Amino acid sequence: MISQPVAIFLLVLIIILLAPTLFRRLKVPPIVGMIIAGMAVGPYGFGLLERDASFRIFGEVGILYIMFQAAVEIDMFHLKQQYRRGIIFGLLSSAIPLVAGVFGARYFFSAGWETSLLIASMYASHTLVSYPVVSKFGLQNSRSAVIAVCGTIVAVMLALLVLAAVVQTNVAGEFAPSGIVRLLIFTALFCAGVGYAFPYVTRRFFRTSPDPVPQFIFILALVFVASLIASVIGLEAILGAFYAGLVLNRMIPGRSTLMKNIRFVGDSIFIPYFLIGVGMLINVGVVFKSWQVLWMACVMTGLALGSKWLAARLSGRLFRFDRAETRLMFGLSSGKAAATIAAVMVGYSHGMLNEDLMNSAVVMILLCCAVASIVTESAGKEIRMQLKARELEQEEIGTTEFARQVVSVANPLTAEGIMKMAIMMRNRLNTNPVLALFVRSSDDRGARSMGHTALQAAIAAAEELEVPVKRKERYDINVAAALRNFAEDKGATEIVIGLHRKSNIVDTFYGALAAQLVELTDRMVIMSRCFIPVGTITKISVVVPRNAEYETGFHLWVTRVCMLASNIEARVIFNTYAPTREYIRTAIAEDGIEVDAAFEVLDSYDDFILLSSDVSDDDLLVVINARKGSISYNSDLESIPGFLSRYFSRHNLMMIYPKQF
Repeated sequence: MISQPVAIFLLVLIIILLAPTLFRRLKVPPIVGMIIAGMAVGPYGFGLLERDASFRIFGEVGILYIMFQAAVEIDMFHLKQQYRRGIIFGLLSSAIPLVAGVFGARYFFSAGWETSLLIASMYASHTLVSYPVVSKFGLQNSRSAVIAVCGTIVAVMLALLVLAAVVQTNVAGEFAPSGIVRLLIFTALFCAGVGYAFPYVTRRFFRTSPDPVPQFIFILALVFVASLIASVIGLEAILGAFYAGLVLNRMIPGRSTLMKNIRFVGDSIFIPYFLIGVGMLINVGVVFKSWQVLWMACVMTGLALGSKWLAARLSGRLFRFDRAETRLMFGLSSGKAAATIAAVMVGYSHGMLNEDLMNSAVVMILLCCAVASIVTESAGKEIRMQLKARELEQEEIGTTEFARQVVSVANPLTAEGIMKMAIMMRNRLNTNPVLALFVRSSDDRGARSMGHTALQAAIAAAEELEVPVKRKERYDINVAAALRNFAEDKGATEIVIGLHRKSNIVDTFYGALAAQLVELTDRMVIMSRCFIPVGTITKISVVVPRNAEYETGFHLWVTRVCMLASNIEARVIFNTYAPTREYIRTAIAEDGIEVDAAFEVLDSYDDFILLSSDVSDDDLLVVINARKGSISYNSDLESIPGFLSRYFSRHNLMMIYPKQF
């Protein structure tokens, strides 16, 4: 048995590197391959590795990571849409296995009521072992995946309550409801405390530390804090990790570097370690030494998978899902690991499970994980192909063209934020490069150096988000004219610049550049000023003038604002006149953008002053303006600069001039 630390880690890395490729050639899902590899090198296989503290630690971290990643990757918009169905599925996928488990244990194993309920709790709970497959196919926001993830929490919570009641009865000799009530009270306090504290401290930390590495460590620390607190109050640590992911969901945009780091570390280290550790627990030898164990393992596996399949089947019929979506729900809900292993260990330590039942339960965990991986991968491929066909169809009949953005930068302090804001307004399918432009009006060495630094910062931000970017530097005495000419030459759909910041009392709100640019071009001009990272914005308030729906660029700016809200998973509120509201709804529906949108009626354009009390430091105020002579222009718009300077000087702000003929 290998005991040298470097050799142990090297062997694990070799397994992580080679096992997926090898087993994929054998038509075995990589997740199952990792578990089989763990069985082979573990103490019950060739005995190369011992399941020491490192595997226990990394294994625990791995399952916490899976639950956290599942929660943080869910779009809150989709979760709000599907959580009722998720609760229904969770109730079905726990109630049916509980009933099957009790009667199966009583009939097949002649077990007592305590042991029967304990075995039933194993069937009721499930773990998202196959969730990495969903993430790989990009299906984390598909309705069946969201429902399965939501149902997992319901099922695990109910299974833990049953387990707690069984253990309490076994220890105390009777069931005391006060213990369950106390657990529910602690759970409510835990949810309230974490739900309030985590977003507050995260926003403050992100503002002071924009580096993705400290951000990743900070987020990971919060996940373990939540998991530890959950364990202390009597919950499973996986519930704490999942809830932390939900709370931090809005702080971590799907296209951010932080999210990439989260996925990379989980997929490369923590999750494979967990799967290998699960394999090292399994002693296949006991199955072949005793037909009793083999028979019991088959019965337990059949009941566990059959009851989960029945729950998924009933839910699929109830929700009118197709066959692939139903299979995906079954695949995600049939895996067993964390809560099931805990129930096995607790039952064995309290004498409610004999050695044969314990070994049978471990074999059941292996078989359930294998079935979960195979079914999830098969269903995931089918759903991914269906979604790809729809995406291509939408791309062909789409009403709004993909963005071709010119992003003008000159200040190194704001260049990164402007570029990220522009990228977050793009469709994720957009492959057009962003055009990063620096226009210099003199040969002053200091200004030229500052412009080059700003250009590099903008390019780095685009490359960080894996968006193609082209850089361009131009010399022109008139910067606004240079921007206009470049945008015309490249056929840009919009020009994105930083919103001017007044340097003295006689300076105008927009500044000379923006005012000239709006007059020179009929293309959409977006001016942005954001004091916080764009990914931490929680709400977007949009102020829309009267008759905005008649402008040529109406649909275009609606698309960009909604795409921004969708990409950063923020809520968008349109403050608009009643007739315009229906046109906005139609534009959103035509583009098929899934966004949490709400509407507030605007009786008078001056009413947006009242928004200063509703727009917080974590929100973005978007003002739709209009050029003189356009349909939506009126005298009220002339007072906007004064209002913004007076009431919104410290707010995150975006000004949009729509495209017009």
